[in-house]
Amino acid sequence: MIRKIENGFAVILVGILTVLPLTMKLLQQGFHVPVVGADTVQFNFVFMFACVAGIITWRDGKHLSLASIFDYAGEKVRNFVEVFRCVPTTMILTALFWTAFSQSFTAFLPDEKVWGIPILIFFAFLPLMYFSMLLMIIASKKHIVASLVGLVLGMLVSTGPFSGVLYYIFGADDTTLPFLYKITEIWQNISTAITGPLIVFFVFCAFLGVPLFICISAVAYVAFSPAGYVELLAMGVYDILIDKSIAAIPLFTIAGYILSQGSAGSRLLEVFKSLFGWFRGGTVVAAVVVSTFFTTFTGVSGVTILALGSILTYVLCGTGFKDRNAQSLVTVSGAVGLLFPPSVAIIMYGTVNFFSVDVFDLFKTAILPGVMMMLGIMTIGFISDKATERPKFSGAAVLSAFKQALPEVLMPVLIILCFFTGFFSLLETASFAVAYAFCLETFVRKDYVLSLSSSAEKKSILQVIGDSIPVAGGVLIILGSARGLSSYLIDANIPQLISDFIVTHIHSKFLFLLMLNLCLLVVGCLMDIYSAILIVSPLIIPVAESFGIHPLQTAVIFLMNLQIGFLTPPVGMDLFIASYAFNTPVMKVVKGVLPYLAVEFAILMLITYVPFFTSFFI
Repeated sequence: MIRKIENGFAVILVGILTVLPLTMKLLQQGFHVPVVGADTVQFNFVFMFACVAGIITWRDGKHLSLASIFDYAGEKVRNFVEVFRCVPTTMILTALFWTAFSQSFTAFLPDEKVWGIPILIFFAFLPLMYFSMLLMIIASKKHIVASLVGLVLGMLVSTGPFSGVLYYIFGADDTTLPFLYKITEIWQNISTAITGPLIVFFVFCAFLGVPLFICISAVAYVAFSPAGYVELLAMGVYDILIDKSIAAIPLFTIAGYILSQGSAGSRLLEVFKSLFGWFRGGTVVAAVVVSTFFTTFTGVSGVTILALGSILTYVLCGTGFKDRNAQSLVTVSGAVGLLFPPSVAIIMYGTVNFFSVDVFDLFKTAILPGVMMMLGIMTIGFISDKATERPKFSGAAVLSAFKQALPEVLMPVLIILCFFTGFFSLLETASFAVAYAFCLETFVRKDYVLSLSSSAEKKSILQVIGDSIPVAGGVLIILGSARGLSSYLIDANIPQLISDFIVTHIHSKFLFLLMLNLCLLVVGCLMDIYSAILIVSPLIIPVAESFGIHPLQTAVIFLMNLQIGFLTPPVGMDLFIASYAFNTPVMKVVKGVLPYLAVEFAILMLITYVPFFTSFFI
């Protein structure tokens, strides 16, 4: 019952986020009715959705994490690691709950409302999210001793915000409960003395498989503890998740998921097969373009691998590809979509670094490098295409395929036109994408039924939307967690310190660019792209500018490295997703993608050292 309530509430929020921006657009632009606070209420609903999605993502065990370095160890070692992970996880969730709970008393005044709704009600979903995660750990009754140890440690490191809660509710202060303030002082002294080792410990926890948002939050919590500013973490989560660009992320992800679970993929594939299937490598072109298209909207290449991997592999194998070659092509082609509009990664990069780059300019700058990456992948696929028989080109077949897939083909065209002409804002564009995909797949294609449960023949559209929520939720929670760490790095003047060090010790622009690429490839292996954008990108822009590198070129270098990092052994995330999707050992996946990695790295070097490729459309 609780599971259905959670899913139902999340789906209702998706409906609100889809309908509300378009309704406000109609009222304000169509009927010239001014609506005060429209943006504020929309962005706060996004925040509420992020928190509910975070709960569902935790419930389903789908929060992003690195593969544990002990995954291939013996059963006893794996069991020990699982128990050990429970301690820091419970500890940090406890600390985050009290931090968010304490902040809820000071973040907003009771009379701060939007449409009559106190903003505090929206913010209250953050401590509720952390509390729900803790409750699920305890309710599972797994590793109960480790959970209790984590709770105790969490209470000890969060006596500061806990004392704040007691003060706001009961008026208790240092004279009433002096021992709490003493414990807080002890923790501040400890965190000051061993900040470095504590950070290393939580980084190590990431390699043990602890969810990334836990590890990132833990590092930020440790960093802020000496000064006693841990409550800023909660406000950081709120501030980033009500950002107008962030609001588009879950909607684009859901729109892509709706399409990927319906017949859109096969219809689009028929279009490209009819256009390109008559020549060698034609199905390669179709597979790469379709994968790129879906990743552009979902923002997560792993979703493309899981959703379209089987159908694309089937088609490729049917035209002469070996299974392993087909799987490798599908694995590498999805990530290229991060370089094309309306890429969520580009939107995020432009939002985080809005003083340095404009999102619209970055879209234009990334187009040519994206096309070059696609052509490189297609070249390797062309070499692997061993088919001896191909259908002849038929204009009638092309027209028939376009006729069958016209709504699917029109969707990206309409989205790009609406956004780039300024007719829709980014959030309105994302809302339109969900509404279009919903209507197309439910009422036009009838791939789904409009009911609460699936039938024997068709899925429920509401269940499909519910299934997409963990994908969006995992990304949003990591973004919120990374904002706190990013804020600390900026407050501590880390970018300037790094810039000064590099300027002092590295005098060659070419050496700097080489080091930048190598470092970013490592980052791409170890971090999801959204955390890396929030944490790493603000650090490198001022350093690159000191060498005369344009911020737009730096942005493209950054995004391309992160894209390649998804596929870089030994811990590139897409390697593990492909292993799961194709039921293939990871090392075989790695062996298959190596030729593609070599080509992509060569293209990366061209983009890095030849500015022409990033300035062509500017």
